[in-house]
Amino acid sequence: MHPFSYFHNNWLAIKINNETTIRMKKYFKGVVYDLGCGERDYEKEILTVANKYVGLDWSSTLHNLKADIVADLNFVLPVESEVADTVLSFQVLEHLREPQLMLNEAFRILKPGGYMVITVPFQWWVHEAPFDYYRYTPYGLKYLFEKAGFQNIVVEPTSGFFTMWILKLNYFTARVSGPRYVRWPVKSLFIPFWFLGQVVAPLLDKLDRNKELEAGGYVVIAKKS
Repeated sequence: MHPFSYFHNNWLAIKINNETTIRMKKYFKGVVYDLGCGERDYEKEILTVANKYVGLDWSSTLHNLKADIVADLNFVLPVESEVADTVLSFQVLEHLREPQLMLNEAFRILKPGGYMVITVPFQWWVHEAPFDYYRYTPYGLKYLFEKAGFQNIVVEPTSGFFTMWILKLNYFTARVSGPRYVRWPVKSLFIPFWFLGQVVAPLLDKLDRNKELEAGGYVVIAKKS
């Protein structure tokens, strides 16, 4: 799983991603292809229920390249059709110039009856610039998946308003500028507020009855019939 520290401004975001991966394990089986695998943070967890993990990422990744297959997700993949039992993609779709092509290719390499599971941000800051192109509503996600051929599409929010708001505030305050001897003392003062906000926000999210309207992100589960 993705490691994190409670001293960081965004540990709640990482914790949500880790918990979402665990919650989605019922869809992982057989041969799993992870599109945009990064540093393979979820490989061990996936292999507790799947037989094989195949990581795919491009050579220009901003992370350490640890892919089994090096390929650009904006183009046709060098993978045979119907070889995957499950296709995953965590926090990747927003970084693709051609998201529809990626979903089309995921559908192609997926076996009939298999599932695709992805996570994407919604109310989120620009990150990994300049490779950050889109933000998706639930309706946009459903449209793209339907266009690729998927069925039984479910889109769920991964947080509510308060978690989204706290994380955006934390990212803003973490971008303190100035000399290092100024930045670090100021950031150290923020740490208690970062921690407390991230503890309280999920509790306040329980008051949000329409989490999908201002979620920090979404998880999508879709089936190839």
